Order: sequence, then structure tokens, then C-alpha cells
Amino acid sequence: METGIVFNIQKFSIHDGPGIRTNVFLKGCPLRCLWCHNPEGLEREPELEYEASKCIGCGACSVCPEGCHSFSEKKGHVFDRTHCIRCGKCAAVCPASALELTGEQYDVERVMEKVMADKLFYDKSGGGMTLSGGEPLFQPRFALALLKEAKNRGIHTVIETSGFASAEVFGSILPYTDLLLMDYKVTGEEAHVKATGVPFAPILANMELANAAGVPIVLRCPIIPGINDMEVHYEAIAELADRLTVVTKVELEAYHSLGTGKAPRLGKEAGFVTEPPSKEKMEEIRRYIQERCSKAVEIS
Repeated sequence: METGIVFNIQKFSIHDGPGIRTNVFLKGCPLRCLWCHNPEGLEREPELEYEASKCIGCGACSVCPEGCHSFSEKKGHVFDRTHCIRCGKCAAVCPASALELTGEQYDVERVMEKVMADKLFYDKSGGGMTLSGGEPLFQPRFALALLKEAKNRGIHTVIETSGFASAEVFGSILPYTDLLLMDYKVTGEEAHVKATGVPFAPILANMELANAAGVPIVLRCPIIPGINDMEVHYEAIAELADRLTVVTKVELEAYHSLGTGKAPRLGKEAGFVTEPPSKEKMEEIRRYIQERCSKAVEIS
């Protein structure tokens, strides 16, 4: 049975597809978006989070086999990640949850047990299972196995994806996917590489594959001041929504800074920080795109 690394299973989600859903977050992502709001999903392997404000200085974490935790009167608790093997032994004994292991190995059956527990809610609301991340296609065999099993059990399936994957991988999931939530982040190949670390061409090619297969797409478009808040980008969103017959909706998502608070807990740099666009600005962008879409596409 296929296994993979999951960093969260979120029940009663109502924003990632129709109805009431269970979101399964798979760890690992090939993109390095400057504004990433889920830094705990970037690395494929489990990671150790440390929140200093929760530490009570009990010393229980000294159980670490690599000696990564030390205490002194002057510095208090010092966590040296240099030799951390991410075994999670310190997190297991931390009474204050200052240390937590993010990411755990699941097999398909274990995930589906959690998903199926809420099948009654899916049936009543038209909901189901959503795969998210990280980038779920970064664990392609596990993602495909989950989608297949969900369809076998009569569960509606959604995958939230950047679309950055090989044509073979992307094509393999389409027969088992009822809806794609696909990111459209930055316009222009050079700008896309600069902002996300990967080229846009494979993503666009995969959108075309979905279009040919007739799998509905909701375009998710983050608006990041200083990165993509420009007319050429808004025009490109409208053009893409018009051209791809399977695009049913465009969701504009205002930048937020949640990721900057998570990153230091993982021992990472906080990264890109900016002011979020105002509600008035978001409405202006929405109207701009709506006016340039010749077909009936919901813009929200």
C-alpha cells in the first residue's frame, strides 16, 4: 500500500471545493514562492517546530539523542538544529508543546479512515476530499492512490495544485479528479522563475491538458503587492479564463503574512513581507478582470 508524508488533516473545510470537505495536506513542494504561507509544507520530510514563547524550561527535551537542546541561566533554552535528525523524541516528551514534529507517515487506508468518518456530511453538502500541500503532486504516487481510493468509495475529489508536475504525472490524476484548484501566480516566464523558483511553461501545458480532458478548473490568483499587482497580470488572468473552456471561476486571494510567523518556528527566514492589498484594491482588480472576460466566469 502506498504511503506518504502528511502534515495536516483538516476537517470541516468549506473553502477548498464544494460543500463540507476534509483537506489532506501532503508535505513537500518544488516551488519556493517568496510569499509562501505554508512553509511547513515545503520540505518533504518531517520537520521540528520550536516555539520559544511556549517553552517552560523543564529540560525534558534533553532526551534528544544528538544533544540538540541545552539550557543555561544566561541564554535559557538553546535549540541547535545543526545535528537534528528529526526523530521527534523531544517533541514527544515536551509538556508545553513548544516542540512539535510536523509531518507524519500515513498509508492510504489510514488517511481514508479519517476522510470516511465524515461521509455523511459530504453526502448532505456535496463535499468530499481535497488534496493540498505543499504541492500534492510532489508525492505523485501517494496522491494518485488517495484520489483513486476516494473515487472507489464514492467521494468527490478536489486537488489544490500549482500545476507544476510532469505531463505524465498530471495526466495520471485527471481521471480521478472532479475539480482542480489551480494557482496562477505570476505572468511572464522570467518573472515566474524569480518569484516561485520554477518555470511557468509546464504549468500552462498542464492547464491545457486539463482543458482537453474536460476537468473543471478554478483559477486561484494570489495578489501580492510588489510582485504581481500590475495590469499585464490581470489581463493575462482574464485571457486565460476566457481561453480555457473548463475555467468556471477565478478566485482572487489577497496576500497575507501568516507564513512569516511560521517560518522562524522551523528555523527558516521569515522571507517576503509586504502590506496586504486593501479591500478597495481587490474589488478594483476584480472588476478589471470581470470587464475583460467575454464569457460568464465568476470572479470573486
